[in-house]
Amino acid sequence: MIQPAKLLRARFQRWWQARIHLTDTTLLTQRNVYILPTGPGCMLAATLLVLLVASINYQLNLGYVLTFLLAGCAVVGMHVGHATLRGLTLHLISPDAQYMGASALISIQISSTRKTTRHGIGLGLLGSGHWAWTDVPAQGSRRVQIAFTPTQRGLQHLPAITAETRFPLGTFRVWTYWRPAAQLLVYPRPEAHPPPLPPGQPRAGGASHSAPNASGEFDDVRPYRRGDPLKLVVWKKSAKADVTGEWVSRDSQQTQRHELWLDFAQAGSLGGEAKLARLCAWVLLADKLGLDYGLRLPGQELAPGAGEAHRRRCLEALALCQIGL
Repeated sequence: MIQPAKLLRARFQRWWQARIHLTDTTLLTQRNVYILPTGPGCMLAATLLVLLVASINYQLNLGYVLTFLLAGCAVVGMHVGHATLRGLTLHLISPDAQYMGASALISIQISSTRKTTRHGIGLGLLGSGHWAWTDVPAQGSRRVQIAFTPTQRGLQHLPAITAETRFPLGTFRVWTYWRPAAQLLVYPRPEAHPPPLPPGQPRAGGASHSAPNASGEFDDVRPYRRGDPLKLVVWKKSAKADVTGEWVSRDSQQTQRHELWLDFAQAGSLGGEAKLARLCAWVLLADKLGLDYGLRLPGQELAPGAGEAHRRRCLEALALCQIGL
């Protein structure tokens, strides 16, 4: 059962975060930098109060000196800590696409125009409790990376980021919140142990075709010829022939007679997300073997192709695929 206090807190956080403007570059000013005493700061305030009461009660001049000296140091530390964040510029570097469940890195460039070094600046995801700490040099910049794990595929908003410092005394916490506008493309998680690639389909007007075996490789091979592309080399068969030093390649004339289609409708009797995971694994396997392959999804079809650009288009289509519940 959800406690009312946690429910109210979650609602307040959603309402409050919705009021933060989305931007990939933010300048920290007195309007978006906040400050509150820490636990040690509260203990220092209580200690100063006891010293002040004792000095008044016993008329201790040295007690007054010590009390106001410590209080002055705390006030100066508060201004120094606030100035450590104020004036910084945070810029988000667009993140690369990632697979669901894998760790994604958010890169942030911290820039300072001040002529002195800013110490003890930490960045982290809001509520995570994990920090990446750095010092920003005078009139320089630092790049900080924060890791998080996406749990859903598709185009996702990046989580809110917080920056804080407790420099120089640790008696005050100075912090700010930031919501980047950039989005992260999340691919489906590839199936861990997918079945072999489906058999190829004959081209229109083509001859008989060959199908990949259990390892996903085609049996139509011939001895390696000088100038053959490395993607046509059947490495497993070549490894077995390593004693004689003879490599074997796939016969391009045979492979041109069939088309390999990765079809959502033929990805097994699984749920929609499980089918996408299998197709993702097949795309990676076909790309690794250097095969030409096409992709059929509900409402979308990608013509057969090969190479990194084609693999990226297929993975993007899988990430953005809309399937019925």
